[in-house]
Amino acid sequence: MTDAPDRPSLRERLRALPVFGADLPGLDVGATPDEPSALFVRWLEEAIDAGLPAPHAATLSTADASGRVDARTLILKDVDGDGWVFATRADSPKGVALAQNPNAALTFFWREHGRQVRVRGPVVPLGPEASAADFRARSDFSRATALAGPQSSPLASRDAYRAAWDDALARVRAEPGLVLDAWASYALEPTSVEFWASSPEGQTRLRYTARPDAGTDEHLPWTKELLWP
Repeated sequence: MTDAPDRPSLRERLRALPVFGADLPGLDVGATPDEPSALFVRWLEEAIDAGLPAPHAATLSTADASGRVDARTLILKDVDGDGWVFATRADSPKGVALAQNPNAALTFFWREHGRQVRVRGPVVPLGPEASAADFRARSDFSRATALAGPQSSPLASRDAYRAAWDDALARVRAEPGLVLDAWASYALEPTSVEFWASSPEGQTRLRYTARPDAGTDEHLPWTKELLWP
């Protein structure tokens, strides 16, 4: 593909794109809590309160047994004592990868606030009870989508999908307590959480790392350190 003589190249157009505005909240390192989930929830709630689009969307990065890396966007369900919670079909590509290699990462990006969070650690299944509760809490349309067919498998046609989806929706509405056996809730239990923020004064990176020697000290199980941006 050749650019028109009077049209900037793609490289030039990309370089000219604005990334962040001037009015950014930044990161006050001196006011950060001792553990990362409190700061993450604060940032997430600020994104929700500001009306940012899909503030709970995150990129889940996984690697299978062969080391092949994959990534996709999903929705965060909760942050609690279990960790960062999400759900999917256990027989989906990400579910299969997590069964082979539980180490994963979640990346959140709130462009309007100039903020990014990276959460890394092992992912653990939360069990059938939590998985069933999550599935039943989904909308009829979402449950029908999960039930219609195996995620990421080849699809013959859009008509085939529509027919399967219509059948699944009818089944969901006829059986409100129906739960997909393959549905699974997971929690990423963080070993490190990294906060990055841009501001007119520059960039700030702060990393929380779980202390392997924390023992019974439940008050300070994390260390904090600044990183070069």
